[in-house]
Amino acid sequence: MSKVLVVSDSHGLTEELEVIRERHLNDVDLMIHCGDSEIMPDEKVINGYLTVRGNCDFDNYPLETTTTVAGKKFFITHGHKYSVKTTLLNLNYKAAEVGANIVCFGHSHVLGAEVIGGILFLNPGSIRLPRGRIEKTYVILDLLEDKITMSVYDISGHELKELANEFAWPKN
Repeated sequence: MSKVLVVSDSHGLTEELEVIRERHLNDVDLMIHCGDSEIMPDEKVINGYLTVRGNCDFDNYPLETTTTVAGKKFFITHGHKYSVKTTLLNLNYKAAEVGANIVCFGHSHVLGAEVIGGILFLNPGSIRLPRGRIEKTYVILDLLEDKITMSVYDISGHELKELANEFAWPKN
């Protein structure tokens, strides 16, 4: 079992990113920031996060990246280049192209998770300016052998149990 923390759209917050990192440092295998951190890569606050560039960031991060955790391939992008505020179709094509099992993105500040064609698309919301809810959210994924569980947390570390979800891996 592996755990992955996903956060996005912190828009200049520093102390909060440090608190989240320290809170979960010993219980996650990877921490992802889906862009719009507005923090330079050499700043201590972003250490430990695999980070991509958002539309409010400078050219200091890659536009997108991939990584593998527990045999599952992650595609990570901010989403602004894929028009994620209006459709997941472009992102779905890219995910298929790179062979991703899980796509992590931000940009819309809207918390959401959806499986399309066996691929999990995850937007952790925003820890600074959430849309569609008042809670400032981030997500932890538990990658299990036959399923993935999603836990949603608010910025204070309180788990929003009513938003937890479970997804089965597609059968090969």
